[in-house]
Amino acid sequence: MNLPLAPAFSHELITTPHGRIAYVRQNGRDPGVMFLHGFNSDMQGGKATALAEYCAARDQAFVRFDCRAHGQSEGAFEDFTIGGALEDALYVLDHLTEGPQILVGSSMGGWLAFLLALVRPERVRAIIGLAPAPDFTDQIYFDDFNDAQRAELDAKGHIRLPSQYGGEYLITQNLITDGRRHFVMDRLGDITCPLRIIHGQEDADVKWEQSLEVAKRWGGNDVQVSLIKAGNHRLSEPSDLLLLRHTLSQLLEAP
Repeated sequence: MNLPLAPAFSHELITTPHGRIAYVRQNGRDPGVMFLHGFNSDMQGGKATALAEYCAARDQAFVRFDCRAHGQSEGAFEDFTIGGALEDALYVLDHLTEGPQILVGSSMGGWLAFLLALVRPERVRAIIGLAPAPDFTDQIYFDDFNDAQRAELDAKGHIRLPSQYGGEYLITQNLITDGRRHFVMDRLGDITCPLRIIHGQEDADVKWEQSLEVAKRWGGNDVQVSLIKAGNHRLSEPSDLLLLRHTLSQLLEAP
């Protein structure tokens, strides 16, 4: 199969049935590593670039991309849904990778990684979840909305929420509704690949206890959860990245 190639650390665009998405693909050995970013984030964050450098240094195949309406990819953020992000992730998996993949999913990317493992189980060697946020559209947002916020969402079809990282999040009714069609917490028992989770106990966005629940529901027995006492949601401190590299190394070297 002839695959589009992207020079390391500079993005290219690939045309999908739903628009053009930006990606970086690095050639290397199997198994490949695929990074999935979080909501309102992109493939240029500290975790993604640290993985890019690590995989380049050990000649490991690596791909990262921006979901539609994120980073350098096309699309309007008000149209973004989990289903759309899953379509993008599937397109990248099917067209930009070969062989078994270790999926590294950050926050929303963890949700996407779990969905990919359900849809393409034969392609997923293992998953690393970095503060994974499955079903976050309800668990983090809708379930915590007050009456006024729910009324605004009903009336306008969207609501804007402040972000502790600056700016704001646009939450649409379509995002909430579509998210429910892709809930995965009750389907985790169908996933049996090895799972590693890294979660900070000072995470203000995703409760670390949810990662313990993910581990409890996981279908396979090869599951490890690492809790970082002072870790926040971003997990981008040097010590956090060191743990990420160590975790990935163990999975890459496993028989």
